[in-house]
Amino acid sequence: MPPDLLYTGCALDRAADLRRDAGWVTERLHDPQSLIIPVWRDRNLIIPGDPPAAAAIAGSGARDLISVAGHVALLGVDHEAHAWFAADLSIFERDAVNELHAGAQFTDLRRYGAVMDRADGSVLAYARGIIHWHGRHRFCGVCGSPTVSREGGHVRVCTDPDCAAQHFPRTDPAVIMLVTRPGPDGGACLLARQSRWPPGMVSTLAGFLEPGESLEEAVAREVAEETGVTVGAVRYRASQPWPFPSSLMLGFRAEAAADAEIRFDHQELEDARWFTRADIARFPEFDLKLPRADSIARWLVEEWLAEG
Repeated sequence: MPPDLLYTGCALDRAADLRRDAGWVTERLHDPQSLIIPVWRDRNLIIPGDPPAAAAIAGSGARDLISVAGHVALLGVDHEAHAWFAADLSIFERDAVNELHAGAQFTDLRRYGAVMDRADGSVLAYARGIIHWHGRHRFCGVCGSPTVSREGGHVRVCTDPDCAAQHFPRTDPAVIMLVTRPGPDGGACLLARQSRWPPGMVSTLAGFLEPGESLEEAVAREVAEETGVTVGAVRYRASQPWPFPSSLMLGFRAEAAADAEIRFDHQELEDARWFTRADIARFPEFDLKLPRADSIARWLVEEWLAEG
């Protein structure tokens, strides 16, 4: 079974066949039972609480939002066959969108993601990701002409008839890996930090896939470039959508030799060290902390800790 990583497990049927039917999409846009997930400047509308919840707008309020939104994209249909859409309200100032839902606020999803219901978190991440893509593909990457949205917001088409290039939503594949080595006390894992991170936070290594390399090759290259460590076996563990702004994190475990020494790149990292499970248990004493609770980096570390 896949792990219950946050921002995964969207319960909506993405309705790939239905979204190609322009008439059906138009009907759903005017259906009072359709629901709207607003997005404002990469922020989601969230109702604070225990747990926090996604704010979905229905009825006349939803139709009003659709009529003024910069971009609208079909997210899918729920088990009651109600359509869900993401609507981009970024053209408005904050005061104009503050009262969309009683008590709700436009907030960075990462503020609440770790304590939010998984289904709510996943639909908000989905909405954030596809609206971000629309905002950055208003013009054709082939000829520079304006593009228009088609197929329920899952395609943008160049308006120049001589070009007519189709552009589809994209995510950037990134590898993220926990490097381990055998040894006393159950071995150790390699954690590092960048200077721009919150004080005391250490995390796994990560990097973007480059053209012409496999995922396993990207893992080995990134580890060697950043820390000078050579890894052998590379094992895929899980993946997580990370729309901050537009990545898919592909999680791996990588094995290094027992005597592997770190020679980290000071331009990439501020520090990098081997930590045993006992070391991590004492992090509070050293003002160190693991990565965000909503991240696959944290999941990879916790998976390794549980094996000890």
